[in-house]
Amino acid sequence: MRKLFAEFFGTYWLVFGGCGSALFAAGIPNLGIGFAGVALAFGLTVLTMAYAVGHISGGHFNPAVSFGLWAGGRFPAKDLVPYILAQCLGAVAAAGTLFVILSGKTGFTIDNTKAGAFASNGYGAFSPDGYSMTSAFVAEFVLTMFFLLIIIGATDKLANGKFAGLAIGLALTLIHLVSIPITNTSVNPARSTSQALFTQGEPLSQLWLFWVAPIAGALVAGFVYRILLDKKDDL
Repeated sequence: MRKLFAEFFGTYWLVFGGCGSALFAAGIPNLGIGFAGVALAFGLTVLTMAYAVGHISGGHFNPAVSFGLWAGGRFPAKDLVPYILAQCLGAVAAAGTLFVILSGKTGFTIDNTKAGAFASNGYGAFSPDGYSMTSAFVAEFVLTMFFLLIIIGATDKLANGKFAGLAIGLALTLIHLVSIPITNTSVNPARSTSQALFTQGEPLSQLWLFWVAPIAGALVAGFVYRILLDKKDDL
């Protein structure tokens, strides 16, 4: 249960800090933090929670990460479902908190006919810069794959583990700098689910892509690292 609570709170912080920065701070005229600020916020959420609770649960905070670590031989299959449930519950709880706060703003509504409503992810007309479903799938697949390669490599027993959280946080920042205009950046099915549940409409119907592409990319990364990059004891 300690591990599941750690995953709950870690994912809560990721969604609250990352999506919250997009909803509250990105669009303020003259003072807004913009894409770069939102990207940094997502990176900081993972960085801070990796050091805060990573030693308890491994610091996944993302169903794709759990799948990737399983494929890489770092995580038992029996824990996949409990971890993913904890991550999704944490993400939805954070989205609910964001909704309550935003409800206190005069004139607040969620316009689910616009791209990025309530920090949701999307493709086609719901991509921030009009990217197709294929473009969105490729971006989410490739970026999640490299995210997992970084995570697995940075936490390898031969790596300098003290800096793993820093490497992972900076990787997530870079991922957002690349892909916010494409999909509003997911690489995390729990994060996408939490926002889509509150947005409803087309963002919810497009949610499938933000489960399939990140998990597929994570699985490929896990198997690639395990087969091609992992140092074998007999070598």
